[in-house]
Amino acid sequence: MEKHAARPLNAQDYKTLLLAALGGALEFYDFIIFVFFAAVIGELFFPADIPEWLRQVQTFGIFAAGYLARPLGGIIMAHFGDILGRKKMFSLSILLMALPTLAMGLLPSYDVLGLAAPLLLLLMRLLQGAAIGGEVPGAWVFVAEHVPEKRTGIACGTLTAGLTVGILLGSLVAGEINRHMTPQQVASVGWRLAFLLGGVFGFVALFLRRWLQETPVFKQMQQQKALAESLPLQAVIRDHRKSLMVSVLLTWLLSGALVVLILMAPALMQKMYHIPAVVSLQANSVATLMLLAGCLLAGVLVDRYGAGPCLIAGCAFLALMTWVFFTVTALYPQYLLPVYGLLGLSVGTVGIVPFVMVRAFPPAIRFSGISLAYNLSYAIFGGLTPVIVTLALRLTPMAPCVYMVSLCVMGAIIGGYLCRRSRGETVPQTA
Repeated sequence: MEKHAARPLNAQDYKTLLLAALGGALEFYDFIIFVFFAAVIGELFFPADIPEWLRQVQTFGIFAAGYLARPLGGIIMAHFGDILGRKKMFSLSILLMALPTLAMGLLPSYDVLGLAAPLLLLLMRLLQGAAIGGEVPGAWVFVAEHVPEKRTGIACGTLTAGLTVGILLGSLVAGEINRHMTPQQVASVGWRLAFLLGGVFGFVALFLRRWLQETPVFKQMQQQKALAESLPLQAVIRDHRKSLMVSVLLTWLLSGALVVLILMAPALMQKMYHIPAVVSLQANSVATLMLLAGCLLAGVLVDRYGAGPCLIAGCAFLALMTWVFFTVTALYPQYLLPVYGLLGLSVGTVGIVPFVMVRAFPPAIRFSGISLAYNLSYAIFGGLTPVIVTLALRLTPMAPCVYMVSLCVMGAIIGGYLCRRSRGETVPQTA
């Protein structure tokens, strides 16, 4: 058993990781493309006579609604994923993402439908949130259960890097549309092309996942009749509260880093520092590419050194680079590309989070445990983060920096807790 746990990745492992990561990238593109066109969507789907700050808050509010819908979709899909199998839910989530993404690209604007326009946009965003709520936890469980135990970190890091490719793809598509179209053309048809392309991506991802196989861990549980006898969610809440709390707080760190430093940053740079959209999106692409590398690096390091030490070091690096980024961008915008690239690398610290969560719950309730923690945290913290940061910007331009440094302090404290647990019992293995 120990020999199997330590074996290197084989060809089948790499195929599974590649297909899962690629499918996740295409689906995550669908979910995040909204934020890259937030300014345009705000102008089209809300009245023209409202204050700019209110329009921005309402637009990010609809973006946040996708996070608020995550728990319901995630919990339902996780329940059946723990009982019927990981692969079935892994494919269903993509279909539930592709359809509303296509619909969003076809929605009439406020001038045509009035109040119905933002309401329909909100409904589509809620459906997207329900889909991604099952996708991300399911993907982490899927890849972690396909590889040897001592390769869990690189498997989760690879999958998280794949989701990062979805962000990069969104940034590149948005950048190309802004580069080759006038602002008027972007507002009339450009943003719609990005959403329609996302719908196509969703169906491509669905096709790719036909080649994936059910996880060996789930098959073994089926053979041994070791599937959860009661509601998996009930067992998570009753028996694994500490693991649940650690996972919720680490997901807050993950969501804050991605939402503030990667997804919101282009709009913040345009509004706060008057950096052109093309330049900010180009810098965002560099940062996202470095984030991809950071996730892979985090996966390798956590397999070797453990979650606690890596989390402490990663949070310190992330806090430092967050302060450097906001300071340098305000004073020396000519250095935006290299500084944002290093910030993206430091955000790769979030690649440690799924490793901790996969180890936190036993296989029979793993999907439900991760899904509850991840989606509950995203609904509360990830969903409210854009609104909180936008409102706090009225008090200080360093609000995003203060928010993220605070989360890094919390992450480092959790890293210390994991170090103590690993010396005593286990990393919160609570199985």
